[in-house]
Amino acid sequence: MPQGRAGSLESLRRLNRLRVIHALRDEGQISRAEIARRTGLSRSTVSSLVADLQADGLVVERPEPGSAHGAQGGRPPILLSFDASAGAAVGIDFGHSHLRVAVSDLASTILAERKLPLDTDHDAQQGLELAAEMVADALSDAGVQRTQVIGAGMGLPGPIEQSAGTVGSSAILPGWIGMMAASEMRRRLDIPVMVDNDANLGALAEAAFGAGQDAGDLIYLKVSSGIGAGLILNGRLYRGSSGLAGELGHVLVDPDGIVCRCGNRGCLETVAATGALVDLLRRSHGDELTVDAMLEAARGGDLGCRRVIHDAGRALGQVVATLLNVLNPELLVVGGDLAGAGDLLLDGMRESVGRAALPEAARRADVVGGVLGDRAQVLGALALVVSEADRTFPTRLVAS
Repeated sequence: MPQGRAGSLESLRRLNRLRVIHALRDEGQISRAEIARRTGLSRSTVSSLVADLQADGLVVERPEPGSAHGAQGGRPPILLSFDASAGAAVGIDFGHSHLRVAVSDLASTILAERKLPLDTDHDAQQGLELAAEMVADALSDAGVQRTQVIGAGMGLPGPIEQSAGTVGSSAILPGWIGMMAASEMRRRLDIPVMVDNDANLGALAEAAFGAGQDAGDLIYLKVSSGIGAGLILNGRLYRGSSGLAGELGHVLVDPDGIVCRCGNRGCLETVAATGALVDLLRRSHGDELTVDAMLEAARGGDLGCRRVIHDAGRALGQVVATLLNVLNPELLVVGGDLAGAGDLLLDGMRESVGRAALPEAARRADVVGGVLGDRAQVLGALALVVSEADRTFPTRLVAS
């Protein structure tokens, strides 16, 4: 089988694995047949995925309580549940101005979580040290020993070169550019670490646990201080050859526009990122205006705030329309800080998509808000650990 096709099938299998894990997490104990019903997967696929989870020591079988025999007098029904002793995962989310850390069991159930504001100009080494301290505190809160942790996932707002976990040059945190983030974090935590772009982790979380559970092809658009897209195509998280796939924030929308942080003029970020919108409003709304205050005012009917958010939606939709034409996804999920504007933002996007995308591409792709909010990235980091545990962290798994 060609390597690309094999990789696509393997990625689809990992996404399906997360959907099985989600069903197990929701129900606590569940049969194979019920997992198939809830996920829409075939029974043979479910049986194969469950067998993998059992081999990894994550899932155990238990007879249904109070059932000595089956309905026809045969074997009692067998229910599946997570083995609580199998281990734990750590998620780390570096945002533009925050740091969030979470500890979960291998069903992605949160056991402890911490969040702190972060100086946007912080030094990368300082950020890593703070994250390591927060992980230690969160593990203590959860009552989890470090030896129980099978690995950590970490999200950063910028492209990540996967082979070395190196942060690319268009990262929104300038102090991180060129940092080998995975190895630096691994040295501090003494556990395996995987690093990915924040939009990719948001896509993974929404596909596994959120608005995109029924979609095999989706785009997750994160609109905050930066703008990026996570692409899941045929069940596969698509990163591109050097981690730059989905860098929509630097698509040209106004050749005569203001200079972007990347050095070009008129990038999408200069007209639709949260910082650009707040800057537009400060003359009329005061220098102390924040993103949260802008969103609150828009929800309260402030005409200026509503206008800039709707215009941002139209600019985003114009760029996204090209992606819809090229990739033809089933779903566009919008997350990030600006997603808090709800339909005020989404309606502007739908307007541009309807005008600029091919009619069939626009009809096929629903434009919806994400349901995981500002926790999408840390949940995606946890999901990354669990979905790839058998391949990336095999020596840390505890056999059942």
